[in-house]
Amino acid sequence: MRRTLSLGQYTGSQLRRLCAVVGLQEVEAPTKVLNALLGASAERSLQKSPLWPSDIADDATPVEFSIAFDWHGPPVLRVLGETIANRPNARANADACLRVLASLAEQYTLSLDRFRRVQDLFLPRDPQGKFAIWYSVIFRHHGAPEFKVYLNPDARGRHEAPVIIAEALRRLGLDEAYHVITEHALQRRRLDQLSFFALDLHAQPQSRVKLYVTHHDAGPTVAQRASGAVPGVDPTEVAEFYSLIGGDTRCFPNRPIISSFAFTTANPAVPNNYSLYLPIRTVVADDEIARQRAAQLMARYSLDSLLFDRALAAVSTRAPRDGVGLIAHVSLRLGAARPGLTVYLSSEAYCTTPPRPRSSPLALGNIR
Repeated sequence: MRRTLSLGQYTGSQLRRLCAVVGLQEVEAPTKVLNALLGASAERSLQKSPLWPSDIADDATPVEFSIAFDWHGPPVLRVLGETIANRPNARANADACLRVLASLAEQYTLSLDRFRRVQDLFLPRDPQGKFAIWYSVIFRHHGAPEFKVYLNPDARGRHEAPVIIAEALRRLGLDEAYHVITEHALQRRRLDQLSFFALDLHAQPQSRVKLYVTHHDAGPTVAQRASGAVPGVDPTEVAEFYSLIGGDTRCFPNRPIISSFAFTTANPAVPNNYSLYLPIRTVVADDEIARQRAAQLMARYSLDSLLFDRALAAVSTRAPRDGVGLIAHVSLRLGAARPGLTVYLSSEAYCTTPPRPRSSPLALGNIR
């Protein structure tokens, strides 16, 4: 049945069901936004291979869903995606995304001012890296969708990433932020790397710039040191989160862990939020185990694991034990701004990764 649908039809159905799970009254408007942002891939049949090997998901689907459980407020539905051009490459995809964003900016009164101030840094004639622009759309119970763009620090080559990030922050009045990230999260040469530069596309005082740092071969001590950039974050809580999601894993194999820091111009020297993203799919045999670990974490924070189960069912009808990767990441958000827990769900539009044998040990790294 799935193969008779287009990517837009399939992911649109998943999004409608997720809207119902989190209690959104409007379900058609989000699917229209999703189809617009998917670009040429929206109409492409799932019987055909992906137009472009998006790095958003393991099966190259250019969409990932997530449910953000906030400590204070209702759950929030998010979509991460990549616009794909008719004849895709990094530059063509970026141009297609720019056209869509211009249309959405007019429709939803988005502010592209900060984006335009740094656009030339991240969008050279021939962008390097695995992507040029990704987007995030947040659907809340009230109000219009909220948009964010992710830009690639590697656009001019890995060696240029620090220079690009430092200059982008300077242009946005956040010069001090770079020194904060360097001190707390970029301590290990070649193992700690700048991976995403994200901008909220609205003009409100709390509009954020988010910096993401990838930590290769990293144990909990690396995350604890990174979290020290945010006042009030308990490093013990970071370590406990690492242990609950990673189990006996001393180092996540194959996929790195990621830290993110949110800055605003109100206090450019101090991030108001720290998030740790753990690729749970790399350390479990199947999604049944991933679901159990995520549910244990939710119980720790008195969150609604039944809603989480309904979200899983909204995205996939397969048994969790029949594959691995439906639950891709789990993140913990700490700090004064929007603390909570987020679970990231793969569409699996193109394929499901087979489960690993539960009897065989998973590859473990060394703690750093």
